[in-house]
Amino acid sequence: MKHFLDIADYSADDIQNLLTLSDKLKKELKQGQARPLLKNKVLAMIFQKPSLRTRVSFDMAMRTLGGDALYLSPEEIGLGKRESIADVARVLSGYVHIIMARVFSHQRILELAKWSTVPVINGLSDYNHPCQALADSLTIQEEFGSLKGLKVSYIGDGNNVAVSLMKIVTKLGADFFIANPKGYDMPEEDITAVRGYNGIVKLYREPQDAAKNADVIYTDTWTSMGQEEEAKKREKVFPPYQVNQTLLKLAKPNAIVMHCLPAHRGQEITDEVADGPQSRLFPQAENRMHAQKAILVKLLLGGDPDAK
Repeated sequence: MKHFLDIADYSADDIQNLLTLSDKLKKELKQGQARPLLKNKVLAMIFQKPSLRTRVSFDMAMRTLGGDALYLSPEEIGLGKRESIADVARVLSGYVHIIMARVFSHQRILELAKWSTVPVINGLSDYNHPCQALADSLTIQEEFGSLKGLKVSYIGDGNNVAVSLMKIVTKLGADFFIANPKGYDMPEEDITAVRGYNGIVKLYREPQDAAKNADVIYTDTWTSMGQEEEAKKREKVFPPYQVNQTLLKLAKPNAIVMHCLPAHRGQEITDEVADGPQSRLFPQAENRMHAQKAILVKLLLGGDPDAK
């Protein structure tokens, strides 16, 4: 595993090994026994899109592993504008041990990885969000013990978060049900690609159909960063896809609710659900840090040194 760019690049065993390591590193931290596995290692964090969770979770992941993180704002780099992506990748490769980038175009992640001589992590692109998906799977596994046989239902826009979630849960043996309005579907090629995975995919227009008997109800904002000009249009299309108490009652009694955050409360999710007993929004957010620690250790050390 040279880079971490797309869930599709890894086998179910690869992903499960990362989840096992995530769980181990999380328990060590909670018990005050975190090991400085990445002492003297530095992560460069490139941001084209701002993010509370991505910045803090990667920064704290490196700190708790004994390393350090360097934040690079859009103004400092101007990725592909002030300086070519190839040059940025090669310059940073001489300074740091690993790079994380949160970008608009997925092509920029691919180009960074092409030219970098150190590992590159996709912190989010307009195509996918693999770090979020790993944290999501860790959260589901903590709740149910395994993803095998579960029904994970996504309500809303077939966006980058939905793409990575679909890939990871079906690789791990869960079924993925999605309900979204016409015109806001996931890429057909990704739906086709996961048909051979370990879980099935079902597509719906009505959110009630997808939510019925679900183990997990997942949603995301109606308008992602970079889509602001579509906001008014989307606000007219998506209200039927709100995750509220009425929709949640269609799921299993022990179902959990997830959201990658930030949440627009009163739009895609109600306060009653987001703050209710079935919500796992904040354990899910915390798990970004623990899942990313596993990615960092895997890329820089090849995995947990104690397991060898």
